[in-house]
Amino acid sequence: MIQIYCNENHNTTKGSLCSDCSDLLNYALVRLEKCPFGPDKGPCAKCHVHCYKPQLRDKIKVVMRFAGAKMLSKHPLLAMRHLLKGKLKKAKE
Repeated sequence: MIQIYCNENHNTTKGSLCSDCSDLLNYALVRLEKCPFGPDKGPCAKCHVHCYKPQLRDKIKVVMRFAGAKMLSKHPLLAMRHLLKGKLKKAKE
């Protein structure tokens, strides 16, 4: 999703990120790696633990809002998997 956002908002070519988006991606990967709920967790937006710094949480929200709508056309299988995972996680709670 960061790739979609960066390509369309920072005029980068497919497969590359600007330095700000690259930093955001690296931060997000570190946060996911350290997540106490592990790889089977639901979407971060529905999590009770906010492990992102407030400023970076705001940045990722902007990216997700922008790229989320485009995911269905660009990566339909990933988008559907993400939506289903969120619904299943919500049903278990």
